[in-house]
Amino acid sequence: MNTALTNATVGSPSRTRSRDRALVKRRKERARHQVFTLGIEEEFQIIDPKTRGLRSHIQQILADGKMILKEHAKSEMHQSVVELGTEICDDTDCARKQVVNLRSELAAVAAYNGLKIASSGTHPFSHWMDQSITVDERYTTIVRDMQQIARANLIFGLHVHVGIPDREEAIDVMNQARYFLPHIYALSTNSPFWLGQNTGLKAYRQMIFERFPRTGIPDAFESLSEYEDYLKLLVSTNCIDNAKKIWWDIRLHPFFNTIEFRICDAQSRVDDTIALAALMQAIVAKLHKLRRENVTFRMYPRRLIDENRWRAARYGLDGKLIDFGRKCEVDERELLDEMLEFIATEVDELGTHTEMAHVEKIIRKGTGADRQLAVWKRTHDMKAVVDHVVTETYEGLDLTRRVSGCFARGGDIGSLDREISVQKHKDVARQLKAGQSVRNAAKITGKSVSTVQRVNLALAA
Repeated sequence: MNTALTNATVGSPSRTRSRDRALVKRRKERARHQVFTLGIEEEFQIIDPKTRGLRSHIQQILADGKMILKEHAKSEMHQSVVELGTEICDDTDCARKQVVNLRSELAAVAAYNGLKIASSGTHPFSHWMDQSITVDERYTTIVRDMQQIARANLIFGLHVHVGIPDREEAIDVMNQARYFLPHIYALSTNSPFWLGQNTGLKAYRQMIFERFPRTGIPDAFESLSEYEDYLKLLVSTNCIDNAKKIWWDIRLHPFFNTIEFRICDAQSRVDDTIALAALMQAIVAKLHKLRRENVTFRMYPRRLIDENRWRAARYGLDGKLIDFGRKCEVDERELLDEMLEFIATEVDELGTHTEMAHVEKIIRKGTGADRQLAVWKRTHDMKAVVDHVVTETYEGLDLTRRVSGCFARGGDIGSLDREISVQKHKDVARQLKAGQSVRNAAKITGKSVSTVQRVNLALAA
């Protein structure tokens, strides 16, 4: 073993402390200048726990959640969709806390209304024709312009903002980051079902969304002024009324000093959301550093990147992407390993080793789409797939929260209280699921009959 390498890697305690202090200092410096900060937006499904279908209930949820969710919750085009957005986060630790907190609060508001939330790119079987459109001037305009294309756009995404204050630098970084979009897409696939059918794709969501104009991989721009001139042209010719109607897979946000990644399906697990956000942050940091060092990552035309984008949607992690430099096909997992090696230094500087370890776990074990498909293969039951997505969406959340300390509407036991009963008394739940009577379950577990009855009600609800 190379002793010098070992010492350099492990280091003495004093060196480790010094390195940690330097890391904290760099984080504070980045936060002060809002460089590589994070903002995360997640779109959730509002689920009827009895039918497992979507429920158009956004207005009541926003009304009930006004005090706790505040401006973090927003309606979307369909009333069965709710969007949550974090504040500006200095690092992934901050982002994780906010995502968990917001999901927990939304789960509590949904429970108060006798509903659940779920996070995946599409709902496995609910039809867009059964969903109500949100009453809002913006969505009225979109539906009037896009007609059925808009009404059918029942999809759920994950959007990640990475801060770069210098917009001239940002447009250049965006150009180069386009190459990595299919790689990120493959890691995020989570929409294999549409209208009750297995589509055969790992990610069907983008197939729906790309019916809209101004979607997909953008062209490269020579400069910020060329990008701004393009936006002005669209506005002046009445193509759009504002720059937010540019819906590319990646865009320089028109109002925030961020690069916004929009290609990902909504993620069921919090861990997956944060890992993908950390990956995008590290890619931006790497490309930004190369630019500062006058090194340019090669830019490829949209037509080539689109080939890889299609492969990522079709096969997820199980396919091959084109290595344009070598002009050959390469296993997706191999290219992802190379990408992680490419950003390794930035991961060290950002302190996101835990998140990259989770990216590696996704590479090994599969994406949300793979897990949904496994449930379908085992059960051939779309409701079971919904239950699976809901369970993953609630992983790691604080299920003890209430809305104004109340039970759910229209019942003697709230959905949130049901969650608590089952989680707190798993031993009782196991006995009841195994077919034991209430009295026998009480005797076996040593719990009171009233406690077992409460758990039994929870399981039956």
